Amino acid sequence: MNDIVFTRRSGWIPYVIREDGGLKLTLAAGADANHDPRTFTFPIGEAHLAVIRADLARHLLLWSAVLPLCEAAGTRGRLDEGAAVALLDPILLAAPADVDALFRRTPWDRSRLVAHGADTGLLERGQVCAAMRTATETPNGKRAQEYHANRRRADRGTVLGPLDAALLKYTGQYLHGATVPGRMPGAVDPALLPEVERVIATAEQACAGMRIGRDPRRGQRATDRRDWDRMQTAVEAAVRRAHPGLVDDAVRTVGVLMCSEAADRSRNTPLEGDEEAAGDRTGPGGSARKTALTFTDDKGAEKKWRDGGPRTAAAEFWEFVGERSAADNEVFTIEDEERGEGVQLHFYADSLARIMTLRKGEGGSDPEYRVEYGLVDGIGGYRTLVSAFVRGGYAALEQHGPWISDVAEFERARRRRDAR
Repeated sequence: MNDIVFTRRSGWIPYVIREDGGLKLTLAAGADANHDPRTFTFPIGEAHLAVIRADLARHLLLWSAVLPLCEAAGTRGRLDEGAAVALLDPILLAAPADVDALFRRTPWDRSRLVAHGADTGLLERGQVCAAMRTATETPNGKRAQEYHANRRRADRGTVLGPLDAALLKYTGQYLHGATVPGRMPGAVDPALLPEVERVIATAEQACAGMRIGRDPRRGQRATDRRDWDRMQTAVEAAVRRAHPGLVDDAVRTVGVLMCSEAADRSRNTPLEGDEEAAGDRTGPGGSARKTALTFTDDKGAEKKWRDGGPRTAAAEFWEFVGERSAADNEVFTIEDEERGEGVQLHFYADSLARIMTLRKGEGGSDPEYRVEYGLVDGIGGYRTLVSAFVRGGYAALEQHGPWISDVAEFERARRRRDAR
């Protein structure tokens, strides 16, 4: 049976137990294969216990130096007990100068000391004992996160000014750049909030009227990367002009905020396009508006649409694409069987084929088709072409050419486009 001999109020700091008549230091660190915390122990002496009881700073320094040994043990390996025991005298019993020298040549967990109040300036200069004079038993994890975030920025040559830091805190990206941005005015020093709001107002004005559309080729909730890049470029340029002193990290976080909000608005908007609004039922080229269409993909899935239902043909088609599109399913077709015409979208090649039936197959003969190919400029181009076909059929696509009937010639045109 193990008896706890000494523990501190903060439960994660290593504690001392008595086991089989001997003293051992016990700490939780890392995780096993099931993601449960691992527990490690190694023997200590009475002199070590006396220092651990009396000196919080030395206790924390020992913890910081043992943690890398626990990490090295992995999910199921054994702690290098000899290496752990070898740290006891040099950290707990040696003079401060010798402790500092040890920490210059051995691995240690910096974040643990920062969380417990270490002076980061002294830590940077290698004066670990002096840095721990401000140590506290209760940790502050956010302090350690901020410290490491600033170290990562410093490694990239970025030093934040007060307004830069305030903007990152406002968007929630001060600690983690990958965090989805939001608006958190309460995280900003009230004295700096008016300046932050002026920067945000500049960004809002720069992207007024811009939108980020949906891109069903990449899933039901995916948005158009080109629209995102266009908006971010516009916002960042305007913010840099109006506030030239901001660092790139601060400018970028404002651009990401504007784009993220626009993308959320798009995801929460129905797919119905305003190009399908009720109006003249005869599209360009004189062909009647479609009344019945069949959608298919490269995997054999099929969906029917008929006029008069609650949703437009374009919205139904793009929903079908959003549900079915994948890396191995990038060819989708819209067919008007009654009129013998259709379009085939090749997402893998940013191209589209328009198809017209010239002669139906009769008496065992094969039907004859006219097939022409055109290049497509992203999801916006696909939306335009699909809407034109739904409104006016094959003929309505003429104005969106050029259309090329020779496959070899079209492939050369596509390669030239891709090379640019």
